[in-house]
Amino acid sequence: MPNEIDAILLDDAMLNLDELARSCQVSREWVIERVQCGLLLNEGLAGTNPASWIFDSRSFMRVKRIIAVERDFECNPELAGLVADLMEEIEWLRARLEASKLDED
Repeated sequence: MPNEIDAILLDDAMLNLDELARSCQVSREWVIERVQCGLLLNEGLAGTNPASWIFDSRSFMRVKRIIAVERDFECNPELAGLVADLMEEIEWLRARLEASKLDED
């Protein structure tokens, strides 16, 4: 089959640097640059060894979002990260709004 699909269960996904890059079809360097810019991971892991980095499903989704924004708007990584932040905030607010509606019923 020429069109293969790689699928992973995102809830429990824990990916190392190479797995994340391969899953998102970007280079290791692309991911490392975004970590060093502070767009991925928390707590200053940019200074540690990239071989020890572990990414969760949230990071996977964030990388996919940043890739799309960079591609669609031809923007730099920092702007793409800001847009990703805003999109995540909107999703969180919508989820809270929906939960509050369910609590009223």
